[in-house]
Amino acid sequence: MDQIFDPIRKKYVALTPEERVRQHVIRVFTRCHGYPETHLAVEYAFKFNKLQYRADIVVFNRALRPVLLVECKAPEVKLTEAVIDQVVRYNKVLDVPYIFITNGELSYLCRRDGDGDYLQCPQLPSFEDLCQI
Repeated sequence: MDQIFDPIRKKYVALTPEERVRQHVIRVFTRCHGYPETHLAVEYAFKFNKLQYRADIVVFNRALRPVLLVECKAPEVKLTEAVIDQVVRYNKVLDVPYIFITNGELSYLCRRDGDGDYLQCPQLPSFEDLCQI
């Protein structure tokens, strides 16, 4: 299987369809939006209900608080309610204000409001805006 270098994990990983999407998101976040590579974690491990999970990408602000959770799916995976539920479940642990879900073809960015509801956002916040959180 082909491999690709992951600049966050600093190693070569298998180039699966999902990994291709994940690496694209990393490039967009770092090259187009100025998110520092040092503030991204890939396959970020955490526990929920005593079970181990991994978030595809977590962005941390300068205070090293997680502020953005990214879930990447392969292009052929539809972004269904089950996928959204998965990310919302993850966020019960990570408690980030922004979630981003993508399959490389379709993407949703949402911000959690004060009532705990998720509202769709028109654009990715700048890293500076994330640092104000």
